[in-house]
Amino acid sequence: MSEQIHQNVQSSGTADRDNRFRFIDKDTIQSERITAPRYSYWASVFRVFFRKKINIVLIAVFVVILLCAFIIPAIAPYEPYENVTDAKTFNLPPAAAMEYFGGFSLKWILGSGGMGNSIFYGIMASARTSLILAVICATINMTIGIILGAVWGYSKRFDQIMLVVYNIIANVPYILMISVLVYIIGSGFWSFVFALTVTGWLSIAYFFRTQVLIIRDREYSLASRCLGTPIPRMISKNILPFLTSVTVTLLATELPSYISMEVFLSYIGVGLSAEVPSLGRMIQEAQSAFLVYPWEFWPPVAIAAAITIILYVLGQNLADASDPRTHM
Repeated sequence: MSEQIHQNVQSSGTADRDNRFRFIDKDTIQSERITAPRYSYWASVFRVFFRKKINIVLIAVFVVILLCAFIIPAIAPYEPYENVTDAKTFNLPPAAAMEYFGGFSLKWILGSGGMGNSIFYGIMASARTSLILAVICATINMTIGIILGAVWGYSKRFDQIMLVVYNIIANVPYILMISVLVYIIGSGFWSFVFALTVTGWLSIAYFFRTQVLIIRDREYSLASRCLGTPIPRMISKNILPFLTSVTVTLLATELPSYISMEVFLSYIGVGLSAEVPSLGRMIQEAQSAFLVYPWEFWPPVAIAAAITIILYVLGQNLADASDPRTHM
């Protein structure tokens, strides 16, 4: 009897242990792990950027200008002297120009200029010139400036040489240097690009040199240096990724600045040659009669201002969105 009671107690204790302890399978362990959604930096940047409705409106306006500036001159090339032998076509307002040329036409929607030329076609061709010039100059100056600036800030020996070069060139006014170069090498499109880029990268490189000096001695950079990481890898992996927002901010000011530079220099007669369509040259040619023939003066001014302002505002908003602190 006592033996049977002992067996019953032993079996009940075994059952209790089986109820209290059990094996955990792999699926249960996986379910206890903390999971986080995948993070994409650029997806977060554009999410913050497009959160502002003004950016969508500005992009839509800029796309319209961009399409008109590249499609219209390709379909209907601008001919500034096509009606130069017909004095009746000179300085016609929009309504008179469309009436003279046989009804409504996109070509004469802004009237005619002092040589019977189409103001609208001239603006589109000039806007294309300004946009291409800005993109080429920004690409060259930003690429050279970022690379040399990163090396400049990281290498102390290179820093000593570049500081002497910078102090010499920086004391010469930028406008004066461009004007002299244009007079020496000519006023063609590529000559103007060379004049804007031969020293334009130097201020960008100096700016990045300052930024690199701030972050080059942080703990992770010192650890990489102690592990023998090559300098190019240190710059590309440890330094430049942390300057993304700074790069976008600088690009936001560089792109519209080249358009403004082209307009200003062409306006004062130092920019592009006469055979290259230019907003600055159109404004210069119409400045003496902007009160009598306002349709020749204000449209190129408005397009130049619109392109510059749109690029600047979009660039600044993109720079703000690229700051990780705005992704919280």
